[in-house]
Amino acid sequence: MAATSSSSVQHARQALAAQLREMQRDAGINGQELAAACGWYPSKVSRLLNAHTPPSEEDVQQWCRACGVPERAADLIASLRAVTGMFIDWRRMERAGLKQAQLAVLPLFDRTRRFRAYSSWLVPGLLQTRAYTTSVLRAVQRRRVAVDDVDAAVSARMDRQRILYEGDHQFAFLVEESVLRSCLGDAEALRGQLDHLATVAALPNVSLGIIPMAVGRVRMPVEGFWIFDTAQVNVELVSGYLTITRPSEISAYADTFAELAEQAVYGAAARDLLRQAGRGIA
Repeated sequence: MAATSSSSVQHARQALAAQLREMQRDAGINGQELAAACGWYPSKVSRLLNAHTPPSEEDVQQWCRACGVPERAADLIASLRAVTGMFIDWRRMERAGLKQAQLAVLPLFDRTRRFRAYSSWLVPGLLQTRAYTTSVLRAVQRRRVAVDDVDAAVSARMDRQRILYEGDHQFAFLVEESVLRSCLGDAEALRGQLDHLATVAALPNVSLGIIPMAVGRVRMPVEGFWIFDTAQVNVELVSGYLTITRPSEISAYADTFAELAEQAVYGAAARDLLRQAGRGIA
């Protein structure tokens, strides 16, 4: 698994390591004996026990056999896969193309009732126009994806926007004012995007807050993130896609969202910022 500083991932690694340690203790064998049984150097046992290195599925199977409890391997491997799924690097997530990455999140979006999204660099995907999305996904494809299925990926993202109009979903979006003044596409795409934001913000189940560019801010911009009900947070990092499910960290992101929301403007004031951004397009 790719390295990440997220405490959610590290906490999950440590929990898995604790189960391995407990198994070793119950078997009554020391690290050298366990390493010899598995055909490893003793240093590998130490790295696994201290969560410095995540085990492979084969490592888990060998560990369980060495401790005399091979029947526990299946449950531990399931835990390992859950940890591994917390952080997915972009190459792995997008190796089959961008369309599949768009479709993969559909079940999460369908089951979520309350969405909170903050963006400091792009218009959130659910609010993007086709032209804006095309520019974004084309830039992504050129930078890191060998498969060119941009048109299909754009259509998948547009189809996902149906949840804005169906069901009992509630949406709170926060964007930095700077988001309104830059675009990977051309001026026409940005104008269309600003008009669309004003239209979507009028929906009864949508709140759009814009954080003005100003001095004396209480909370500076942070990485963009989505909060899905109170169950999960997703963060797009430079290196990959991070999923957070640890309650204390979800609360930290919820608190950050609330602090940023207090700095935002809404309604007529937000529409005024959209108009100002539109007038500033060359």
